[in-house]
Amino acid sequence: MPAFTRLFRSAAATLLAFGIATPAAFADDAAMSASADRHRPSDPLGRQGLIVIGHRGASGYRPEHTLESYRLAIRQGADFIEPDLVATKDGVLVARHENEISGTTDVASHPEFANRRATKTIDGLTMTGWFTEDFTLAELKTLRAKERIPAIRPGNTRFDGLYPIPTLAEVIALVKRESRSGRRIGIYPETKHPTYFAREGRRIDGAPIHASLGAKLVETLVAEGFTDPRRVYIQSFEFENLIELKKSLMPAAGIDLPLVQLYDDLQGAAPYDVAYNVAHGANLAALYGGLVQAAGGLDADTRYGTFATEPALTWMRANYASGVGPWKGSLLPRTTLDATVDANGDGKAELAAQGTGLVHPMLGWALKAGLQVHPYTLRAEETYLAQTPGGMPQSVVAEALQLYGLGVQGFFIDQPDQGVLAREIFLEVNRLRER
Repeated sequence: MPAFTRLFRSAAATLLAFGIATPAAFADDAAMSASADRHRPSDPLGRQGLIVIGHRGASGYRPEHTLESYRLAIRQGADFIEPDLVATKDGVLVARHENEISGTTDVASHPEFANRRATKTIDGLTMTGWFTEDFTLAELKTLRAKERIPAIRPGNTRFDGLYPIPTLAEVIALVKRESRSGRRIGIYPETKHPTYFAREGRRIDGAPIHASLGAKLVETLVAEGFTDPRRVYIQSFEFENLIELKKSLMPAAGIDLPLVQLYDDLQGAAPYDVAYNVAHGANLAALYGGLVQAAGGLDADTRYGTFATEPALTWMRANYASGVGPWKGSLLPRTTLDATVDANGDGKAELAAQGTGLVHPMLGWALKAGLQVHPYTLRAEETYLAQTPGGMPQSVVAEALQLYGLGVQGFFIDQPDQGVLAREIFLEVNRLRER
């Protein structure tokens, strides 16, 4: 028997042993199935409506948010690559996870920028470092990327100092080049800290930034001719930002792209735009419309869980969102082990969590409403993994299989090749079950 066939059959047995659902398991819920199918894009990327999203590129193998990371993700089979977007001093969108760049670039080694070091408060958190809004694009281009988590990914440090910071336009150009072989690739940009950039943030000289990341994103997509709704998802952790895109920014530009509402920890985290607007006495009904009522009211104690209810998700689908991106730790809760485990036999006990076997009802409500569900972030390193409720160590492939089995249509992953493998196994298992 070929090794690949043995792998598929082994995966099938694993799925069945752990009760991981496949689409056939949902076949008796006709309403849920029909709703999900109705809201999938026509001719979607991916395979059979299932996508793999390269999280910051292939960030498990290259320093994140570099063209090399994105290129590798595409060649490993990712359907979408994810650029997080922040703005430069001269208003250009660049790909960085944060506007504070000391952890992802060599800026600290540039004496000419020593006086740019500053202390700022971003979304309520005070931090000291160097910030993109204090650099022109030309200045940022003199910097080079480095691995953000070298202790966990020491192999990536060999690429430190090699790659510049890419602009969104450069990321789009890469995607166009890589798509010429007949395979279409999409982008999944995230606006980072839109309230900070638009209203609250200041440059090092004290001048307000006053930059709309949503407007700049739309402007760049139009300028680059990259507005096919099958090839772009726009995501944000803030709600006002996405509603503005849907109601005004995209219609003004004559485009309509799917929007994905991101969720941080449902119980412990608060959407920053809501907290900011409540604190500043903003007209919440004017900003959020019927979402205020659907969520049961917004106030200083509002958390992401406020928006993870069936009424809120239904309203979001009807008014602006095509999908949601929940944190996997909220969707599939874990508990902390009493003692860490060396699951991979490398001599380091780094596995510290165990799945509870529970699934947050948000998943079912979102699918019922016709929302696509794209959880984040899957990572292959042991420190990010967990045991099953029965105590079996779970690989990132098994984690991906579990999510596909529960009905999600995609996920963000640092090792896209592992996500692609999981999808192939999942589809083959279903094919075998249907025979």
